[in-house]
Amino acid sequence: MEFFSEIENVDLASAELKKLLAIDSLPGLCRSISTVVSDERDRGDIYCVWGEFEVRRDEIRYGVRFSLPGCPNALAWTITVHEESRLVVVHCTIDRKEHDEDFVESIHEFVADWSDGIRTALRGNVATCSGKNK
Repeated sequence: MEFFSEIENVDLASAELKKLLAIDSLPGLCRSISTVVSDERDRGDIYCVWGEFEVRRDEIRYGVRFSLPGCPNALAWTITVHEESRLVVVHCTIDRKEHDEDFVESIHEFVADWSDGIRTALRGNVATCSGKNK
């Protein structure tokens, strides 16, 4: 399944987005992620709405891809900026075509939390979007 959100009219380069999307910044950028348990730059452990998971961070062409390798649903999400169209896209996937309603709703909320967090950061509140334990 796929889930996505677009944030329009952004003035952000992909290098800036990549810098913003550090593992230790995740709780400040997404309400569904409450705590960073450990951070080793491109891998760490987080506590989120679904429990505690290892998270991996990979820089890609226009942003960052995060994945939860131990997740039974192979959840992964990318956050990319497309400078020409001035869009930030939050795109999340799981490895199933269908799932129970509660889980699907939690993924919709996860994507919405990311959109809200990115919008807040882009409004100049980046200082409130960092820190390991929020």
